[in-house]
Amino acid sequence: MTTDHQQLIALMPFAEALGVHLTDATPQEVRAHLDWAPQHCTAGGVLHGGAVMTLADAAGAICAFLNLPESAGTATTESKTNFFRALRDGTLHAVSRPLHVGRTSITVQTELLDTAGRRIGHTTQTQAVLEARS
Repeated sequence: MTTDHQQLIALMPFAEALGVHLTDATPQEVRAHLDWAPQHCTAGGVLHGGAVMTLADAAGAICAFLNLPESAGTATTESKTNFFRALRDGTLHAVSRPLHVGRTSITVQTELLDTAGRRIGHTTQTQAVLEARS
C-alpha cells in the first residue's frame, strides 16, 4: 500500500498549519518532523511544549491509524509527555512505534529527538479503536 504522506497530515488541520511534515509512515513506524521557528517558541527561543506535543500526537495518531482494522476510527484517550531538554534551533524529529495493537485500543510510543539524535522528550499515548458507524 502506498501512503500519501501529505494526505495523512491533512487529516489533522492543526498539525498541518503548525508545519508538521511526515517523512515515512508504515504500521510499524512513523517518522515526522517539525522545524524550529520563532513563532513556535516560548521565552528564550525554546520550542513551545505544545508544539512538541503536537508533533508527538500527530505522529502517534498516524501510527495508530495505520494499525486500525478496516473502516475503524481512532481517538486519543490518554497522552503523556516527558520533556528532557529544550530545542532552541534546528528540527524536532518524531519516531512513533506501536507498543500494543489490540481489539479496543492501540498504544504508541514516540521518541522526540533533535537533529543530533539527542532525546528531547518521550510521549506515550493510547488510542481507542472506534468501530465504524452504520
